[in-house]
Amino acid sequence: MRRLWAALALLGLGAAPDKKIKIDWVRIPGGVFSMGSTEFPQEYPIHKVTVRTFELGRTEVTNRQYQACVEAGACTIPDLNCLAPAFRGLEQPAVCVSWTQARAFASWAGGRLPSESEWEYAARGAGRPQRYAWGDEQPTCLRAVFSERAEAPGCGRGATWPVCSKPRGNTKQGLCDMGGNVWEWTEDWYHDTYEGAPDDGSAWLVKS
Repeated sequence: MRRLWAALALLGLGAAPDKKIKIDWVRIPGGVFSMGSTEFPQEYPIHKVTVRTFELGRTEVTNRQYQACVEAGACTIPDLNCLAPAFRGLEQPAVCVSWTQARAFASWAGGRLPSESEWEYAARGAGRPQRYAWGDEQPTCLRAVFSERAEAPGCGRGATWPVCSKPRGNTKQGLCDMGGNVWEWTEDWYHDTYEGAPDDGSAWLVKS
């Protein structure tokens, strides 16, 4: 469950302090799930994780929302050398932001970055034993924005799509783009495997 281009997912803690933006929060009921896979060494071992009920932003954070944070003086401008014009639409996901920038936006918007286990739990439709956000059917451009063919990245656009452009790929709870479109930051530090990972849904903040 990896995505293309770095962007922001947002977990809710309270109301956004600035009325210029509106976060559409989706309640994700807590539960226990099997995190990880056997496909990639960094996603092994598969382990049981207990996740509490939480709220996650229905969409990736958009350029419009991130710009409001910049204008409020709480966020810094993304790396514009990375941000080609095709990625700058106001309803496209905010990309080329660092982990530090992502955390600053989350704090300003009244939330925090989700832990990796919270993100995966949400991406599996509240921890369901399925491969993708929508189920086990193979990805197509009807469900997700990705490189269906090498010569047609971004399902032919060569860039991200506006958030929620592929509703057939939504999770059962209604989260958009939990497969495809962009990568997303989580709170955790990167680790080579899940050996020693928390089993309580919290972020893994110990460096490798």
